[in-house]
Amino acid sequence: MLCRFVYLLARRFLDVLSGRFRSRLAKDVEIAVLRHQLEVLRRQVRRLDLEPADRAVLALLSGLLPRVRWSAFVVTPATLLRWHRELVRRRWTYPKLGRPPVGDQIRELVLRLARENPRWGYLRIVGELRHLGIRVSASTVQRVLRQAGLGPAPRRGGPNWSMFLRTQAHGALACDFFTVETLWLRRLYVLFFIELGSRRVHLAGVTARPNGAWVTQQARNLTMTTDLSAPRLLVRDRDTKFTPAFDEVFRSEGIRVIRTPVRAPKANAFAERFVRTVRTVRTVRQECLDWTLIQGRRHLQAVLDEYVEHYNRHRPHRGLDLAPPEPTSRVQATRGAVIRQPRLGGLVNEYQRRAA
Repeated sequence: MLCRFVYLLARRFLDVLSGRFRSRLAKDVEIAVLRHQLEVLRRQVRRLDLEPADRAVLALLSGLLPRVRWSAFVVTPATLLRWHRELVRRRWTYPKLGRPPVGDQIRELVLRLARENPRWGYLRIVGELRHLGIRVSASTVQRVLRQAGLGPAPRRGGPNWSMFLRTQAHGALACDFFTVETLWLRRLYVLFFIELGSRRVHLAGVTARPNGAWVTQQARNLTMTTDLSAPRLLVRDRDTKFTPAFDEVFRSEGIRVIRTPVRAPKANAFAERFVRTVRTVRTVRQECLDWTLIQGRRHLQAVLDEYVEHYNRHRPHRGLDLAPPEPTSRVQATRGAVIRQPRLGGLVNEYQRRAA
């Protein structure tokens, strides 16, 4: 009886409270239900796919809610702050003050100067840029190089093998023989010299009976009548026709003679390249001699003189960026009819534009 009385009394008391605070109680219960459902969804979904508009709304509402209540959001507080900073950044549309950024062309030029000249410091690069009409500071050059991973000049990477060999080639000279069979099956010997740096070829002479005295005389003629651009080295093979008197002619000019190893034609690669094909590179045999019937020594001399002139003055070379060893100083026309100038009876052709 007593328990029933307490139960009914509590029931009437709750009815009175529910009647007075029914609307507020219903709202609190609804919030509790929604929070519980939100927790259930969080356990099922690992990452929410929010659109930019959803992020903006949550970021703005986070400013109206105390941080202690930020647990109601489905993202972390750090994410909300990052979204808010993004909104501020988009709103800040005023022009930035300070130095203008370095242009892409100037940046590429600074990096090019640093890579091609590994011993140049920051001030040297700044001075070289001033010669080109570009004014930048040393700190700007330092920043550009540091962003590209290039350090100061003493610790910057040195020249690569291609640059090293190209530098050593200047001031070096090579010589060799090659043979030509005439129409009457007579063998002729051709002595030539080639400058390794400029690829310029000098035809020394043609003979049917080469010996030490003849080779030495051709060396004297070359040193007295030809400008060899001050060579320091002469590379030759171990042919017995190259006598000590031949070497002495060049030593007297301050040129050191270097002999290649035994049976090592690749050690004299530049001279071998001029004579025969190296990796599909066409030279004097493939472009000229294999397509011509040589009648005698004078005929061979005339043919080689004309081909060497074409080789030195017009023929493009890969190692020289498709330029000839002795480019003409005259300015080529960019307009006008293209005319053909046959060489060696049309075996080799040269093309130029007719002056307007």
